[in-house]
Amino acid sequence: MLRLILIIIFFLGSLLTVFPAPILFCWYVAILVTEFPWVFIAATLLLVIWGFGIRGTGLAGTMLGTFALVLFLRPIVGAHIISTKLDESLQEAFGKYEINDAVPAFNVTGMITGINAPQLPYKTLIYTPAGIAPLTLDYYAAQQSDNRPCVVVVHGGSWAGGTSQQLPELNSYLAKAGYNVATINYRLAPEFKSPSQVEDLHVAVDYLKRNAQMLNIDTSNLVLLGRSAGGQIVLEAAYTFNDPCIKGVVSYYGPADMIWGYQHPANRMVYHSCEVLENYIGGTYSAMPQKYADASPVLAVTPRSVPTLLIQGKLDVLVAYQHSPRLVEKLNADHVPNYLLSLPWATHGCDYTLNGPSGQLATYAVSRFLEKVCK
Repeated sequence: MLRLILIIIFFLGSLLTVFPAPILFCWYVAILVTEFPWVFIAATLLLVIWGFGIRGTGLAGTMLGTFALVLFLRPIVGAHIISTKLDESLQEAFGKYEINDAVPAFNVTGMITGINAPQLPYKTLIYTPAGIAPLTLDYYAAQQSDNRPCVVVVHGGSWAGGTSQQLPELNSYLAKAGYNVATINYRLAPEFKSPSQVEDLHVAVDYLKRNAQMLNIDTSNLVLLGRSAGGQIVLEAAYTFNDPCIKGVVSYYGPADMIWGYQHPANRMVYHSCEVLENYIGGTYSAMPQKYADASPVLAVTPRSVPTLLIQGKLDVLVAYQHSPRLVEKLNADHVPNYLLSLPWATHGCDYTLNGPSGQLATYAVSRFLEKVCK
């Protein structure tokens, strides 16, 4: 009976590779199930073997466990399929590039052995001018001595939380690959409303450009990268700054259409998205329609917008997946180079680990994108 109960629990967990999480707790479980699938496969396999050949509840458990194994394999199989065509898709979107290394887009053993770069040291710098409340950024210097491109990273947290130390593994990975990385802190809602956060990013970019010599930054090659709320910030900034130094923008599961997002809220059992938007914008959509429009990257796209890489899971329960296709449609209409790395099994926060199926594909796509746009 214990075996059957455990198998039922694992089976219910495996459903999160196919269906969106119905409550907040299940969202956390979904990240573990989809980004550490080998752990659940191993555990389920042991349970199946434990009662293999036993009739009655033993047979029922074996059948249910086998079905769970198939579902746990979904992220791995899906990542492998995407990886076989990822370079082709990226080159179709952004132009041809030479592949000078043998690093695969997805490696099954990489989920266990790890692809993470060792944590590199960083410097914390104040980027706001004197006389203004200080805001800081963490600066990871590229592991080369000459002037190098700089990736400016903006954290998530519903515009009301998070810090520059959110998911730091990618920062070290990119610094080791030859990019300077500046991860910024910004003023938070609800005390500070939109567009304060975009303005803070503008100040940070200006600071990096003014101090480029000291920081060994190639100011002709800046790329903005943000996650979740940070994705909205970097998209809005990239499309409105009109700065020729910004060569591209990367958004991990960031909201792109604030009007549509308010009209199509997330499941309240998981996330109160309307309240989050109201705290950020300053009120309801009916009360402040223009502010929602001003904060919507999809409405800021022009034919001069920079190349855009979007990364999002189709099972995202915090920021609806439809945000990304809606932005892609506008980018395509204006002939702006773009690519959406769509992950059918993944949820919000799918890059929690660089080693998972989503993490490996996303890191590879970002690496190739940077190689292409930072000439």
